[in-house]
Amino acid sequence: MTGDPHAHRPTQAVILAGGQGSRLRPYTDDRPKPMVEIPGTGTPIIGHQLSWLAAEGVTDAVVSCGHLAEVLQEWLESADLPLNVTTVVETEPLGRGGGLKYAARHLPHADRPWYATNGDIWTRFSLRDMAAFHAERDATATLALARPRIPWGAVETDAFGHITDFIESPPSPYLINAGVYVFSASFTGLLPDRGDHERTTFPRLAREKSLAGFPLPQGAYWRAIDTAKDLTEAAKELAAQTG
Repeated sequence: MTGDPHAHRPTQAVILAGGQGSRLRPYTDDRPKPMVEIPGTGTPIIGHQLSWLAAEGVTDAVVSCGHLAEVLQEWLESADLPLNVTTVVETEPLGRGGGLKYAARHLPHADRPWYATNGDIWTRFSLRDMAAFHAERDATATLALARPRIPWGAVETDAFGHITDFIESPPSPYLINAGVYVFSASFTGLLPDRGDHERTTFPRLAREKSLAGFPLPQGAYWRAIDTAKDLTEAAKELAAQTG
């Protein structure tokens, strides 16, 4: 990689905040999923995300709204935000890929790389390191990869079928898409106008060896807030960190 490494560092991001969050009811009966508060913080998920993005050098964010968009827009207008925020609302369902493309077209710098994150992810790690990883590999897209804990206890056995150990909530043997991305400027044009980029664009880039995976650093905090149990667990983890 030649030139100034900082030139590869995105200063703009898209947050996909249009999900209905049906598994988080009743919390999402009157608000979109990213507006659900982490217990004990007094701040919705998207507030934590915007603070994190700003701390990582992002100056402009586009928030793609959908379900109960007006609730999210009202909060963004009234909150003291650490960066410039624009909201967009799909007038018709475009699918995940189409929605991402629609939002990306509202970024201030079409010729520069950008971050994206799903609106239900609560995490902390160095986006700057991820951007450097992306640039070093000359990737078109880079996915953050997490290794979540399995929610059940695991059982180990020996070759004879004897149980040798019980392991509570072990880490998954598989890496998963963590819902945080770095995209080169050219990626926007590869997205479908409608449909799911994870079934079209990503597999194509993988075949071309243009899709990279950035494993989250050891000990980095990551949680997808999908259910009421996730909220409870996040609150416990937060209390443990600050206690």
